[in-house]
Amino acid sequence: MDSVAKRSPDKLGLPKRAALLRTGDQSDVCWLPPGSLPAGMKDKGNGMEKATPKYMELVGWINEQIETKKLVPGQKMYSENTLKEMFGVSRQTVRHAIGVLENEGIIRRIQGSGTYINDNRLANLTKRMRVSVVTTYVDGYIFPRTIQGIESVLLEAGYSVQIAFTNNQHGREKTILEDIISRDEVSGLIVEPTKSGIPNPNLRLYQEIRKKRIPVIFINSFYPQLKIPHVSINDHMAGWKMTKYLLSMGHEKIGGIFKLDDGQGQARFSGYMDAMMDDGLEVEDRQIVWVDTEEKQHLDKAAGKVLERFKDCTAVFCYNDEVAFGLLDIFKKNGIRVPQDISVASVDDSELAILGEVPIASTPHPMERLGGKAAENLLRMIKDPGFDATYEFEVDVVPRRSVRKIK
Repeated sequence: MDSVAKRSPDKLGLPKRAALLRTGDQSDVCWLPPGSLPAGMKDKGNGMEKATPKYMELVGWINEQIETKKLVPGQKMYSENTLKEMFGVSRQTVRHAIGVLENEGIIRRIQGSGTYINDNRLANLTKRMRVSVVTTYVDGYIFPRTIQGIESVLLEAGYSVQIAFTNNQHGREKTILEDIISRDEVSGLIVEPTKSGIPNPNLRLYQEIRKKRIPVIFINSFYPQLKIPHVSINDHMAGWKMTKYLLSMGHEKIGGIFKLDDGQGQARFSGYMDAMMDDGLEVEDRQIVWVDTEEKQHLDKAAGKVLERFKDCTAVFCYNDEVAFGLLDIFKKNGIRVPQDISVASVDDSELAILGEVPIASTPHPMERLGGKAAENLLRMIKDPGFDATYEFEVDVVPRRSVRKIK
């Protein structure tokens, strides 16, 4: 049920004799003025005058709510318990009314989820057999395998896959979303957010897609301003666990390189910070380097700042394997040995973690499994709009020679 005012009738400007109703398992309280009582029922102060069979009063009231758009297509209906309390009738009466509405095609029941106001558009979505996948890049070590996981599930379910890439640019994201909206051909979207760590000018486009009842699920990150589910790793845990590992190896002066413009970077920094504080250690601003999308791709240009920030550190936690690989190159060019002089750890456990001279301790990213999970959950959302599709993979640490024990 949509949220309702939890205030007294006089504060809402309603008559004091407004009927008090309880709404569902949360026991929320809403006030309905006499004019909103079901068709065929009259307010008599202490009771209601029955004019038609009770189940038909309920049927009439739900129809009235739909006509006045207080209940809209795709919206979850009140539970049987809620309706039972609202109308003071038996569960059998409520079920009789629901059966009538279901036979008339006004509502539909989804086992394990609930009852919904019927939406012809949702029925159309199940007939469409195309899903749009929008990611930031086509290359890199994560994206090909993530897309492979998505395609594997969707193709097996009979869907075609339409792929687009934003290059992590808001302008490109805008163009793609506008095209999806204008064509109106897809049954769902799987999207990797663009620069999810900073304000995004395209949120209204996602809201417009949601108004069309097209399900959307984010991967790897999400926009906190939107109530849209996501499938990702637990980035806070990744930062916390890797930092705890470095601490267990005797390191206390731990620096970090984090990505500024996406949510993963901020969540991993938060995990790093919490792990340090758990051990009673302060997080030194001068030992942290923040990079954006463009700077991450050219870390060598920031070599001077990197070397200055980490000169007193015994270990560095990196945003991902790409950053760690670049950091090892900077250290090597400046005569700094890993792990003898400084230890390095990161996130993703990609091929980059084992390609260099020194294998890098890393936290695995599920890649293909993540893509498959996102596709599975999107298919559930198409059939069941009330399904909670958010899922975060647990993470662990893969120790390697880039980290040495110092105590």
